[in-house]
Amino acid sequence: MTTIEGRDNCLCLSGEQYQDCCGRFHSGHAEAATAEQLMRSRYSAFALLDEAYLLRTHHPATAPRDLQLDPEMEWRRLDILSTSGGGPFDTEGTVEFKAYYRHGRERGVLHEASRFVRDGGRWLYVDGDVRA
Repeated sequence: MTTIEGRDNCLCLSGEQYQDCCGRFHSGHAEAATAEQLMRSRYSAFALLDEAYLLRTHHPATAPRDLQLDPEMEWRRLDILSTSGGGPFDTEGTVEFKAYYRHGRERGVLHEASRFVRDGGRWLYVDGDVRA
């Protein structure tokens, strides 16, 4: 897993420092209070190649056995487009986002509406619909 220094801005572009944002979730010192927080922390985990966190925050019913993250994939920017539900008192939520990447000379955008559920007091990623 790649790491970033505690004083650096978080990769999810929240404007907060990593240790005060996604870093506290990655380390296990806190749990995401909303589906959007979980979405942002998962984006950062992809950028940091943190397979363990991604698997830990994936719902068991839809989780893959393992992940093969590509170290050549460079995640550049995350834009949250909309949220539905997913608040501190909800049990389900959807987060629509665009994640911009570069892979070698290729540049692209992953546009997805991700579904989340709260299970045992924790937000978990269920699945997502990729949009054109």
